[in-house]
Amino acid sequence: MSLDAVDYKGFPADKSKTGGWVPATLILGIEIVERLSTMGIAVNLVTYLGGTMHLASSNSANIVTDFMGTSFLLCLLGGFLADSFLGRYKTIALFALIQTLGTGMLTVATTLPQLRPPPCNLNCQPANGFQMGILYLALYLIALGTGGLKSSVSVFGTDQFDEKDDKEKAQMTYFFNRFFFFISLGTLTAVTVLVYIQDEVGRIWAYGVCSLSMFIAIIIFLLGTKRYRYKKSAGSPIVHIFQVIVAAIRKRKLDLPYDAAMLYESTSTPEASRIQHTQEFRILDKAAIVSEGDFEEHASCSAPNPWKLSSVTRVEEVKMMAKLLPIWATTIIFWTTYAQMITFSVEQASTMERTIGNFQIPAGSLTVFFVAAILITLALYDRIIMPLWKKWKGKPGFTNLQRIAIGLVLSVIGMAAAALAEQKRLTVAKSVGRNTSTLPISVFLLIPQFFFVGSGEAFIYTGQLDFFITQSPKGMKTMSTGLFLTTLSLGFFISSFLVSVIKKATKTNATAQGWLADNINYGRLDLFYWLLAALGVINFAIYLNSATWYKPRKPKSPIPNGYGAQDKC
Repeated sequence: MSLDAVDYKGFPADKSKTGGWVPATLILGIEIVERLSTMGIAVNLVTYLGGTMHLASSNSANIVTDFMGTSFLLCLLGGFLADSFLGRYKTIALFALIQTLGTGMLTVATTLPQLRPPPCNLNCQPANGFQMGILYLALYLIALGTGGLKSSVSVFGTDQFDEKDDKEKAQMTYFFNRFFFFISLGTLTAVTVLVYIQDEVGRIWAYGVCSLSMFIAIIIFLLGTKRYRYKKSAGSPIVHIFQVIVAAIRKRKLDLPYDAAMLYESTSTPEASRIQHTQEFRILDKAAIVSEGDFEEHASCSAPNPWKLSSVTRVEEVKMMAKLLPIWATTIIFWTTYAQMITFSVEQASTMERTIGNFQIPAGSLTVFFVAAILITLALYDRIIMPLWKKWKGKPGFTNLQRIAIGLVLSVIGMAAAALAEQKRLTVAKSVGRNTSTLPISVFLLIPQFFFVGSGEAFIYTGQLDFFITQSPKGMKTMSTGLFLTTLSLGFFISSFLVSVIKKATKTNATAQGWLADNINYGRLDLFYWLLAALGVINFAIYLNSATWYKPRKPKSPIPNGYGAQDKC
């Protein structure tokens, strides 16, 4: 077992008694319930904000995307706390409790009549500041809980497998796909059962189920305490990054040595954990140049001041994080596309014919086709594509960068399909009257856009998760996962930004409502979708350039002991 893995008492972990699929499954339970709660709230929130709180459609869409964006942005906070102070186990337990508190408060906020405006048909009064304040407090407690635990769950799950054991390393590869498959089952339950309960039984019951489910998941998670493998914290990765940057800035005028072996390496870093020097971002190498005043004298030895001198390994860790950024930046636009599936696509569905016999499909449940596409894609990839690819190429499936590329392409196709469907819907609305509450056009016209974007998410999510975990330094994996999840956050925030800008730019006068009208039958949502498709094409070209530039980590080769000066502690 790796030396950095310990049991719950802090002793070296026994492979026969800790780790493997059983504890990894207990960890998955928390993520399944988190996805059940977050998606169950998000996909149907826009109908509550418009129908019950009497807010405009664009404002409702922005509230949803801001809520989701904040949830994923807070993953950085969760990653920082897990890597620096609490550890992944305590971080998951703490923030799962916070999310439980948030869903409980949301149950109260959507139940008490004093916390929502009176029902109406015409000239509706929107919710007041106090009512919206209580709703925001509940939503952002949920966002805090989601963000805090989400970046730790996947990494803590991979901690249960030993990368140095070939059998367990293969199991970890399958873990990435199965991780996303099972949390997609949570999403499927959310957009079917939970949305139906919200619309037909009552939100108090739906949100109450969320609170109770998370509480049970926490208990099950805690029962696995003795079975988990824990990784020792290497200190705050953010502090380490800033130390390298500050040291490099201090020595920016110094010349780099002709031989990288003259750069500093700490003797306290085990040889197996050292990272070989690379030629990228050589300006950062200056942080490892030994100069006068870098060492501080202690009682029996001298040690470097980390703000003045960094080891080669520490510098290479920062380089590894820097190399992730171009891929990180070019995956954001996918999640802007994704945001439309739980906002404007749900609004489209609410205006269309949704009955099958005597049963009316809730508008929020149309995302079932989105989730079904994810599950079908993952199943086909796991059972058909991976075995065939291994037989043909000798590799267990597409690389992480190839999966990301496929996801980006599918999102562009999805937006094009959405634009064509909206053009057809608007044609029908114009012919029968734009104020018609239910247009004589089947909601199943929207299936292609849900299918393509859902299939794209199956590829891009697993590709990003694999990429950011496997290509990041060992001590920065939780923060790296948080960095990956900020692509979702920024995608939602960019969606809110684009909606606000497009609404303002296309509203030419007091009567014209522009592309994103309060009643979408009077708008041109199709043009907004075409804009996103065009942005997706441009982004894909930039991504291909970034992916070509990126050089994956190579297997470690022996590193000589003679790197520059050594500390004497």
